[in-house]
Amino acid sequence: MSQSGRRLLVIDDDTIVRQSIAAYLEDSGFLVHQEADGHSALTWLMDNPPCLVLTDLRMPGTDGLTLLKAIREWDVELPVIVISGAGAVHDVAEALRHGASDYLVKPIVDMEVLVHSIRRGLERHDLIIENRQYRLELEKANKELKEYIRVLERDQLAGRRVQSKLLPPPAVSFGGINVDYKIIPSLYLSGDFVDYGFLSNRYLAFYLTDVSGHGAASAFVTVWLKQIVRRFFREQEIFNTKDSFERDTASLLKLINKEVIRSKVGAHMTCFVGVIDTHTHEMRYVVAGHLPLPLLIANGRAEYLEGKGKPLGIFEDAEWEVQSIQLPLQQQFSLVVFSDGVLEVLPPDNLIEKENYLRNILSKQQGSIEDICAALQINSLDAAPDDIAVLKIDNEMLK
Repeated sequence: MSQSGRRLLVIDDDTIVRQSIAAYLEDSGFLVHQEADGHSALTWLMDNPPCLVLTDLRMPGTDGLTLLKAIREWDVELPVIVISGAGAVHDVAEALRHGASDYLVKPIVDMEVLVHSIRRGLERHDLIIENRQYRLELEKANKELKEYIRVLERDQLAGRRVQSKLLPPPAVSFGGINVDYKIIPSLYLSGDFVDYGFLSNRYLAFYLTDVSGHGAASAFVTVWLKQIVRRFFREQEIFNTKDSFERDTASLLKLINKEVIRSKVGAHMTCFVGVIDTHTHEMRYVVAGHLPLPLLIANGRAEYLEGKGKPLGIFEDAEWEVQSIQLPLQQQFSLVVFSDGVLEVLPPDNLIEKENYLRNILSKQQGSIEDICAALQINSLDAAPDDIAVLKIDNEMLK
């Protein structure tokens, strides 16, 4: 803040000293009001608050120290400079203890010393006022932020309830095949999604998708995706016949890819889509940019399925190769599909080591999905760095 035009109050019973100080300060650009005693100064000051007070210490009647105490009761932050003809240590200590911003000794030979002291006192006062304003603004902003967070959390929790209702029922069986899943969101809402259905009392169709990004935007895409898939199943009646089982796995991805690009939702997604003939245990599947690849566990070994393909929502002319595998008929198996969030929490440093670590852990796991999560220490995470989805499919044969 500019100091030109700032109003000062000068108090001194010595007229010559008072007027000489006032004249110099006015020449330096300040507005100066003069008073000859402390009582008159207090009366004027209450109706005409100055920016700074300059007072003599030894005056008849209301002396400078008494005046200082009175000013502090009225305005604790108003800068007050005390001037005294005696530089006694006791006087200095008392003045400073009662809040004087500076203490100068008469005679003031160099008036610039006084001007410097005044400017320093004004700057300090301005800084105190600014800090107080910043504090008030910060407190207001914090209050608004807390309210915003409260509303956001409420909305996120509501969204989470909606999203959870759109997920399929966990731990179900279709035609001798068990299906279970677990989703651990990094925030309230998840960009990972799982869905499955049993068609014509024979074909178990399922998918796990991972939408780019986190939070509400990605979660909304998963909700929209579910509606697209359900509509396609309803209108096209896919996976209701053997011909459709052999033909339509890639057709589903082409439709989703087309819809995502057309909608311009600003997101892409990786996906693993599969359909199992529960009569023959043949599985047809498509990998769309998805890592890690699904793991098939049988005979105490876990092996990654083969397959590759482009993510959805990026390439308009993308094609996907349909893979086929025969799942065990007379022995227990488990097919476990993860979203790539699991790779973020595995101990090794690079991707290959992470994939080997995951395969080794799962080769020793023939238990439930909770057992798998416990072995990978997923359940004990305080905060997942990315959404984690796990889909587990197995047969009931040895249960």
